[in-house]
Amino acid sequence: MKVLIAGAGRLGTQIAQVLSAAHNDVTLVEYDDERVAELGGLPHVRLVAGDACEPGLLESAGALACDLVIAVTGRDEDNLVISLLAKRQFGVGRVAARVNEAENAWLFDQRWGVDAAVPAATPLISLIEEATGATDTVALLRLSKAGVEVIETAITERSRAAGHTLGEVSLPAGTVVATVVRGGQPTVPGPDVRLLPGDELLLVSHEATEQEIHAAFE
Repeated sequence: MKVLIAGAGRLGTQIAQVLSAAHNDVTLVEYDDERVAELGGLPHVRLVAGDACEPGLLESAGALACDLVIAVTGRDEDNLVISLLAKRQFGVGRVAARVNEAENAWLFDQRWGVDAAVPAATPLISLIEEATGATDTVALLRLSKAGVEVIETAITERSRAAGHTLGEVSLPAGTVVATVVRGGQPTVPGPDVRLLPGDELLLVSHEATEQEIHAAFE
């Protein structure tokens, strides 16, 4: 599936990492050049700097070939414009948009090209299900027909992984860390990243159970 995500904040970046880890072709568009440079090491995600409200930018980013567009910028007006362009000008099959301000929710419907309107407080997995139409999900965690699952876990003061690097943690077979969220910001995981209390981890696996993954860090 070809996916274009507008907005590379914490949420947009997490969605990009999850969907790319599930073998989707993902493009992430961000207006802030500094943010794009900061995320330059995102694996398997194409980063595009520019304003997703501009038709030319969307076209150059591949909107004409997209199966799904997800608008998750911090501005409702931008998300609506991106949704309308994606649906009306580029004929994207499915468009999902984040609603930042509850009073604007009534605008997020088919008139603006929105197939799935998602409130800001929606959990990540539920948002992905809404965006993809749940066609490739089972329960809340399965993201692909190949059986890829996404599992979230957190590092606490009592976690045995606290103070250790990712490379020192023995993960179950078939499991990779998609992102480490620290202080509200996702980071590109590497073996030298030292885990700290308060870190939130998003892992992708096609073999391990949720219990096995939690056990690796607790």
